[in-house]
Amino acid sequence: METWLPGLVILIVVMMAGVPIAMAMAAVGALGLAAILGFTPAMAIVGQTTFDTGLSYSLSVVPLFVLMGNLVTRGGLSDELYAACNAWLGHKPGGLALATAVACGGFSAVCGSSLATAATMGKVALPQMRRFNYDDSLATGVIAAGGTLGILIPPSVILVLYGVTTQQDIARLFIAGIIPGLLGILGYMAAVRAVCHFSPEAGPRGPRLPYRERFAALKGVVGILGLFLLVIGGIYLGVFTATEAAGIGAAGAFFIALFRRRLTTRILLDVLAETAATTTMMFMVLIGALIFSNFVNIAGLPAALSDLARSSGLPAPAILAVVLAIYLVLGMVLESLSMVLLTVPIFAPVMASLGYDLVWFGILVVVVTEISLITPPVGLNVFVLKTVLPDIPIGTIFRGIFPFLAADIVRLILIAAFPAIVLFLPSLMG
Repeated sequence: METWLPGLVILIVVMMAGVPIAMAMAAVGALGLAAILGFTPAMAIVGQTTFDTGLSYSLSVVPLFVLMGNLVTRGGLSDELYAACNAWLGHKPGGLALATAVACGGFSAVCGSSLATAATMGKVALPQMRRFNYDDSLATGVIAAGGTLGILIPPSVILVLYGVTTQQDIARLFIAGIIPGLLGILGYMAAVRAVCHFSPEAGPRGPRLPYRERFAALKGVVGILGLFLLVIGGIYLGVFTATEAAGIGAAGAFFIALFRRRLTTRILLDVLAETAATTTMMFMVLIGALIFSNFVNIAGLPAALSDLARSSGLPAPAILAVVLAIYLVLGMVLESLSMVLLTVPIFAPVMASLGYDLVWFGILVVVVTEISLITPPVGLNVFVLKTVLPDIPIGTIFRGIFPFLAADIVRLILIAAFPAIVLFLPSLMG
């Protein structure tokens, strides 16, 4: 029997027993390596993997972008961003929900976390939508779905980890996520309009503001827009690397929060502690995934899957469809970060052997992961909203998800069918 097969079975059993996935992947990977290579070489690989990951220059972007997102969240920029979007869209049918979708996209551009985007916009947007008697399903659905953009619109921590795992250029991955992210915003806006077309009472119009007030509201988004253009524009033009951009972004977010007088010593200490805790969690999952990746690579799983794909007689698009279907199923039981780090070392070599671009495949993976964030029964964004909004039944939130889930499926099909949607901007990079 192939060594990787019992390893996968043991990993699934251990995770179902409630062992944290970082520890499960590390332990099963280490035991698998010991079974193949012997105890001493296995422990050498485990130690070297841990050491190299902890000192990786490429991974220094992770704590910096997490810090940037935390500073932006504490800096109160989400309130002004939502107010500006509402000023321009609030008078349309479902206008507050439309504004929420756009605000989620804008906040994602400087946050990088889906859970933080959903939690923040839940506190900011839902009270306004309830004030105008919006249906709770539409209100929570657009917040949960809009929050998923946090892991796609750059800077995205998951794209960083994907790039490190597959040895792809992080800057190209960031730029590749821009158009799919914009498509996501447009898709969610279309879903809102569709809901309001069939149920106008779900999203009543708000008051129409004069243009003077609309332009005045734009002053609140200067900080977010400037920070996004500085970080992503610098990467796109080749002025600085993704790692340098992370440092510049974190510094910019610090000065914005300081200038807005939202940064006390206590808040700064809380931000630093939260950043350290989040970074530690991510590094533990990544190290566990890399140890498990070493095991499955040495055991020959990626090579076996590649041989199976080539000998199956199926065309490459059919194999891709099977892989995406597996991601959709896994998304129902695994959280996003663990799913990406567990599966990418297995599927990326198969996609490369079929001739697919791994930058394009990375964006596909993230879009599928976005879907998993709002897919029952796990749907982490849904449970985050439930924590922030305990008076709303979780069934109400899931019911509101379905129009946005349909928009995500359409976007996934478009990106899979037309790779140029993803690869056009990276091809023009400086």
